[in-house]
Amino acid sequence: MRDRNRFHLSESDPHPLEVLGERYRGNFLLTCEHAGRAIPSCLGDLGIDAHEMERHIAYDVGAEAVSQELSDLLGAPLYIQRYSRLVIDCNRPPHASDSIPEMSDGTSIPANAGLCPEQREERRLLIHRPYHDAVEAALVRRATEGGTPILLAVHSFTPVMRSTGEVREYELGLLYNRDDRFARAMLDEVNLKYPDIKAALNVPYTVDDLSDYTIPVHGEGRGIPHVLIEIRNDLITDQAGQARWADIISQTARAAAFRMELKSNGL
Repeated sequence: MRDRNRFHLSESDPHPLEVLGERYRGNFLLTCEHAGRAIPSCLGDLGIDAHEMERHIAYDVGAEAVSQELSDLLGAPLYIQRYSRLVIDCNRPPHASDSIPEMSDGTSIPANAGLCPEQREERRLLIHRPYHDAVEAALVRRATEGGTPILLAVHSFTPVMRSTGEVREYELGLLYNRDDRFARAMLDEVNLKYPDIKAALNVPYTVDDLSDYTIPVHGEGRGIPHVLIEIRNDLITDQAGQARWADIISQTARAAAFRMELKSNGL
């Protein structure tokens, strides 16, 4: 019999992974690591008020809807992570201290306090690992089918940090770590096609090996073109905004891919 005090997923809990557009065979592959707000039944409500689950600390507001639109516009499969980033953050290395946060933007998460290494490992094995194993397998399949996959990780960010009062005025961030090729090509296209958009590289933060996972592991690790896309979440809270930004991202991502192809061919 399972120890009820141990972390586990019950039959009523969702699988960590949902794949949309699996039939698509284009060059792009989409991930949305902070799409979901599910909490395993064994954790109850994490010890926080229900309204906290509506905030950016629980999930990336609007990112799932934008990524779903993008999946159809780009003809790209989409890998969605169903659990809240407060359970385990699937865009953090599992060993990172904030992969299972005890505090997030001023909110204490009691269910995450004082976890031992074994408890953290259970969450990694049941949520983090299956998600990233599936992404890795998809990229391997794409590579064996010919061509080079292009990885787009779709995220959103809050306009204002509650704990610090930091105001983020940028509307779009295109993030990279060591390999800036696709991010720069995409920013050039945004500036060309949408000059009124406040966009920049590596805002509102930068990607690195300690605080990020998808780009360092799946993008840089495979040597494929990639970018982490950050959209300010007050711009994608409704269907109109989500559709508009999906169109912006699809147009500029396609153009960036074409720009990189021309450059690689010496044109």
